[in-house]
Amino acid sequence: MTPTHPRHPRHPTPKTHPLRLRAFRLLFTGRVLSLLGDGVVPAALVIAVTRVTADVSALAFVLGCATVPRLLLLPLGGVIADRFDARRVALTTDLVRCVAQLAVGAELLGVLGGSPALLHIAVAEAVGGAASAFAMPAQSPLVAGTVPASADGEARRRANALMGMANSATRLCGPGLAAALIWAAGPGPAFVLDAASFAVSAALLAAVRIERVPLPQASVLTDLKEGWREVRSRDWYWTSLVAHGTWNGAAAVLTTLGPAVVISRLGGEGVWFWVLEAGAIGLVLGSLPAARLRPRRPVLVANLGLATYALPLALLAVAAPAPLLIAAYGLAMGALGFLNPVWETVVQQQVPPGALARVTSYDWLLSLAATPVGYALAPPAAAAWGSAAPLGACAALVAIACVATAAVPGVREVGASAPGEPAASTSTPAGTTGSAGKPGPQAT
Repeated sequence: MTPTHPRHPRHPTPKTHPLRLRAFRLLFTGRVLSLLGDGVVPAALVIAVTRVTADVSALAFVLGCATVPRLLLLPLGGVIADRFDARRVALTTDLVRCVAQLAVGAELLGVLGGSPALLHIAVAEAVGGAASAFAMPAQSPLVAGTVPASADGEARRRANALMGMANSATRLCGPGLAAALIWAAGPGPAFVLDAASFAVSAALLAAVRIERVPLPQASVLTDLKEGWREVRSRDWYWTSLVAHGTWNGAAAVLTTLGPAVVISRLGGEGVWFWVLEAGAIGLVLGSLPAARLRPRRPVLVANLGLATYALPLALLAVAAPAPLLIAAYGLAMGALGFLNPVWETVVQQQVPPGALARVTSYDWLLSLAATPVGYALAPPAAAAWGSAAPLGACAALVAIACVATAAVPGVREVGASAPGEPAASTSTPAGTTGSAGKPGPQAT
C-alpha cells in the first residue's frame, strides 16, 4: 500500500465529514458489520469447545491456534499491505475469514455429518488467525486512503473516532447478541453470522476505489528492515510502544487475577459483570471526544491518560470497595477509548503512507506479544506472593511507563501545532534519526 487518494469525490473539501465520502462510508459500514460478528464469536467459541470436550486444555489449544499464527505473521502482513493494494489485501482476508468461520459453523451444526471435531475447529481458527495478521495492518492505510489529509487532521480524526466508537459499541453489544444466539440456537449460528459479516464486508470493499503509487521493488527482508527503521527513527513512537506494551501486559494480569479477587472479596460474579460493563461503556464514551478535541500535544495527553489504568490495578490489589473499582475501570477504559483514534490520526499524519502498514504491524506485534506474557506470569506470581503483589507491581509499571514518556522530546512535540497549521512532523527518511508516531494499545 502506498500514497492513496479517494476517487469519490476526487477533490473533497478539508471540512467534509468522513461519512460524506463514499469510499470511507463503505469501509466504515463493512467494518461495523465485521466487528459485530467478531463480538459474538469469543463467547460462542468457549461454549462450542466446552460442548465438544470438557477439557480446559482443549480451549487453550484452540485459542493458541488462533493466536500464534497471527503473532508470527504480523510483520509479513505489514509488508504485504504496504507492498500491494491494502484494499485487495483486506478484501482477500475477509473472504478467507468468512470461509474459516463458516467451516466452524458447519462443523458445529453437523452439516458435514458426524459429531464436531476439535481438530477441525482448531484448524479453521488457525486459518482465520493467520488471515487476521494480514488484515490488521491494512486497517490504518485504508482509513488514510479513503479520507484525505488536511492541515489540522480534522477529517481523519473524525474518521478514526468513528472507527473507535464502532469498535467500542460492538464490544458492548457483542456478548449480549452472542448470549441470545447461543440460547436460541446454539453456538453454530454465531459463527455463521460472523462469516456472513465478513462476506458483506468483502462485498463493500470491492466497491471501494483508492489510488496508489507502486513502491520500488525490494525483498521482503529489506521491506521489514525499512519498516523497523521507520519505527526506530521516531522516539515518540517506540517509547510509546513500550508504554502501550506494558499496558497490554498489565491488562492481561488484571483479566487473569481480577475475577477471582472480585468474586471472593468484593461481592461475587455480579460485581465483575459491572466492572466489565463499566469498561465497555467507558470505551464508547472515551471515543466520543476524540472526534472534536484537538490537544496540542496529542501523544503526550493520550499516554498520560493511559496511566489511569494503574488505578483499577491498585484498587484490586488492596481489594478496595466495588464502587471505586467500577468507576476507576470505567475511567481507565475511557482513556483507552480516547487514545486509540487520537493515536491512529497522529500515525497517519506522521508516517509515510508507503510504510504505514509495516509500522502499524510492529505496534500490533508488541501488543499481542505482551498479552500472553501477562497471562503466563500472573498465575505463578499470584501463587507465590498472592494476588496483591502482581497487581500492585503492574499498577506501578503502568504508571511509570506511561508517565515517563513525557520526558521524551518527540512525545511532547509531535502534533504540537495550532489548528489550521501543518502538524509538526518529526518523521525522517528511513535510515536517519529523529522522532515521530503509532496505533494505541489493543484492549483485551
